[in-house]
Amino acid sequence: MFNRVLVANRGEIALRVMRACRELGFWTVAVYSEADRDSLHVHYADEAFLIGPPPAVDSYLRIDTIIAVARQAHVDAIHPGYGFLAENAAFARACVAAGIVFIGPSATAMERMGSKIAARREATHANVPLVPGTTAPVTSAEAARLLGEQFGYPIALKAASGGGGRGLKVAHAPGEVEEAFQSSRREAAAYFKDDTVYVEKYLMNPRHIEIQILADQHGTVLALGERDCSVQRRHQKLLEEAPSPVMTPEVRTSMQAAAVRLCEQVGYVGAGTLEFLWSDGQFYFLEMNTRIQVEHTVTEAITGLDLVKWQLRIAQGEPLPYTQHDIVLRGHAIECRINAEDPAANFAPSLGTLASYAEPHGLGVRVDTGFKAGSTIPQFYDSLIAKLITWGSDRPEALARMVRALSDFEISGVKTTIPFHQLLLRNPAFVRGEATVRFIEDHIGEAGLHALATPPIMGDDFDEFNGARRFAVEVNGKRFTVRVAVPEDLLANDAVQRQPASYVPHAAKRSKAPTAPGTLVAPLQGTVVTIRVAPGDMLQVGQVVAVVEAMKMENEVVATHAGRVKAVLVQPGQSVQAGMSLVTLEV
Repeated sequence: MFNRVLVANRGEIALRVMRACRELGFWTVAVYSEADRDSLHVHYADEAFLIGPPPAVDSYLRIDTIIAVARQAHVDAIHPGYGFLAENAAFARACVAAGIVFIGPSATAMERMGSKIAARREATHANVPLVPGTTAPVTSAEAARLLGEQFGYPIALKAASGGGGRGLKVAHAPGEVEEAFQSSRREAAAYFKDDTVYVEKYLMNPRHIEIQILADQHGTVLALGERDCSVQRRHQKLLEEAPSPVMTPEVRTSMQAAAVRLCEQVGYVGAGTLEFLWSDGQFYFLEMNTRIQVEHTVTEAITGLDLVKWQLRIAQGEPLPYTQHDIVLRGHAIECRINAEDPAANFAPSLGTLASYAEPHGLGVRVDTGFKAGSTIPQFYDSLIAKLITWGSDRPEALARMVRALSDFEISGVKTTIPFHQLLLRNPAFVRGEATVRFIEDHIGEAGLHALATPPIMGDDFDEFNGARRFAVEVNGKRFTVRVAVPEDLLANDAVQRQPASYVPHAAKRSKAPTAPGTLVAPLQGTVVTIRVAPGDMLQVGQVVAVVEAMKMENEVVATHAGRVKAVLVQPGQSVQAGMSLVTLEV
């Protein structure tokens, strides 16, 4: 039996694991970077250890440091959460070598299924249908172009160790392959410390459906139903629901059987997810995530099983006390990922401090978060602020609860995806259950997203202000709430404001950096990845000038006006602030 468990992660998943540990009576140990000194998971844990200075993202990837802390804290086991080291076979082996239980699959099973290339080979042997693609790494853009000719465009270039859409780039024509290949490798190296890339045929408009499995050390493998994760931006999920609106009992049985068959073949133990694409009545295996996932919450809601507790119990050697017949799906659940992003600006990261933060409550509502009012959203990690989950006896009730909960969710200080989710849940096609991975492009479009930039209150001149203050007034004994716009120079002196969920102001005053036609500026805080221009180059409107990484996403900076490049003011690897000049032009 465990007594002490170290959680090698941060944010909401670290808290989620620690709460499960406390319910099982385990002492919890946190690790944290300099950027996370004041994070909730640090304060919640029974013990906490600093593991590294900036660059903060590297702190959670330092295997030797984490093992050293685990020994110092005398822990029995390490839970990796998701991301970072969760699917790192070397870390799993390091835990075992140190006499510490790794809460997850064996390193061997992880290598067989955690690498997407290896998983495709395993799926072939298990007779599980695959998206056409390679079962070996692709080492050059030219090789990728040849595969594009073989499979037909578009093709997807994907990180072999990737997940969450990281390292996934699409080339629609031969001329796009070089940049897609290099960008995929950069993201893969930055996020997973592995720049291995492979190629798949890119299915244009499938649904993204995944099967949750749970397997013990005694040979029992259970499939816990499916999740529909089709609503995505940049190939990363924004909303998940369970069960899928299009799933039939017959197809569910077939997909679950394929998932179980594949896990049995590799001797998988623990929680895991097998992802499939569903297109034209056929499902295709995509990849396996050999860990707990962000969206495990909706499966918990419809099965009543605590998946994190079962990860811990399985790691202790406990057998699953269920058969597949015992797994009954009840009701419907939806999860919205509340990210620090601006939907009106192509979901650009929004950095800053949460001036106010108040969660929704009520029957069938759950919130998992790692932040509170006053928390700062750092640029080093992903943009997730919170996961909002609702459950209902059926899909309409779960949707109605989500609509209500989103309106009750109050966050200010950064832009969030709440307005997007509110727009999504009002869309007739989504309400009918017709979402595919191209839902945003086909049913909302750029115009629909851009409309979210216009606050629904205060009139046409509201953009001249950085927020609004709310006052309660009484007229003839009746109470009214009045919103009054505040100039941003006043708002900056009184940042903690309660704001309507449909409008979330910027984290700070707008940049006063030059924005004249002769200057191109960084639209957000981040790190310059590449510069695509040089002095003397002629720029056209819409041409990519630079790539800036923030919150583990690459963001293209494009020319807003034409002209000849006069000077390049930054270089790759340099940190930039929003509004900082990148390039000057002769116009």
